[in-house]
Amino acid sequence: MHFSFNQSLEILERTPSVLVSYLSGLSDEWLKQNEGENTWSPYDILGHLIVGEKTDWMVRARIILGSAEDKRFKAFDRFAQLRNDQNRTISDMLKEFSELRSDNLEELKAFDISEEQLKLTGIHPEFGEVTMSQLLSTWTVHDLNHISHISRVMARQYKEAVGPWINYLGILKK
Repeated sequence: MHFSFNQSLEILERTPSVLVSYLSGLSDEWLKQNEGENTWSPYDILGHLIVGEKTDWMVRARIILGSAEDKRFKAFDRFAQLRNDQNRTISDMLKEFSELRSDNLEELKAFDISEEQLKLTGIHPEFGEVTMSQLLSTWTVHDLNHISHISRVMARQYKEAVGPWINYLGILKK
């Protein structure tokens, strides 16, 4: 499938409600367990998504679409959420993520991005030149990646408990 702005919006718009449905009301045993040292819990992943809404996707879209000559992106701190308040409730975090995403998508839609604008570029600190369509594609896949990531982290909490059924549960084998 080739990039489609509208198809990306289908995912980006749904991610908050998916996460609200998935994570609301769960115990800390589900939300704050990870896969071991230097891994993230569902709580950490949601924090990462919030940081991205504040400092990554739309910041970079504005750079690409803006009139400034300098199109360089600042490096994104993928671990910033680990330095944030770790005592926030999941419901507060889900509310913040939902509001940030809604605001960001409203702004993105207001740009009324043309096919030509999808070809505009910015300069990523690691990858070099990237296009607007690549940024939006990555934002979409990033959401899907972290939804999958949350599922994997949660499933692995029962890795030993499933006993011999582990042979049929691919999520536990990797």
